[in-house]
Amino acid sequence: MAKNDRSDSGAGCPCGGPRFQSCCGPFLAGAAVADTPEKLMRSRYTAYVTGTEDYLKATWHPSTRPQEPVTDPALKWLGLEVKSASQEGDRGTVRFVARCRAGGRGQRLEETSRFVREDGLWYYVDGDFEEK
Repeated sequence: MAKNDRSDSGAGCPCGGPRFQSCCGPFLAGAAVADTPEKLMRSRYTAYVTGTEDYLKATWHPSTRPQEPVTDPALKWLGLEVKSASQEGDRGTVRFVARCRAGGRGQRLEETSRFVREDGLWYYVDGDFEEK
């Protein structure tokens, strides 16, 4: 069960889209699959915001997928900015900045994520963090 149910159709999407139900909602519900690395990255950010652990694990490539939980209820996600996205064949990258708050302190996560498409589905593989 997600910690932040956004079933109200008018709520904005955490990834920055206008409406959760027409943006990342269908991906998290399993009614649609992301057809680009950027859409997958945005939906994964939304899964972190809503605590949708199952979606995060399902969209994480099996070769790098952690066994332990990846969501942290102590983090409050505050926003996402996609800096760039590219795709070449079955590989893609997305560079983004995500902001969160932990223990009352603001944090900024900048990452270049790598994605791969297998059997028509995109998966998050890993990423490199930018040090500031």
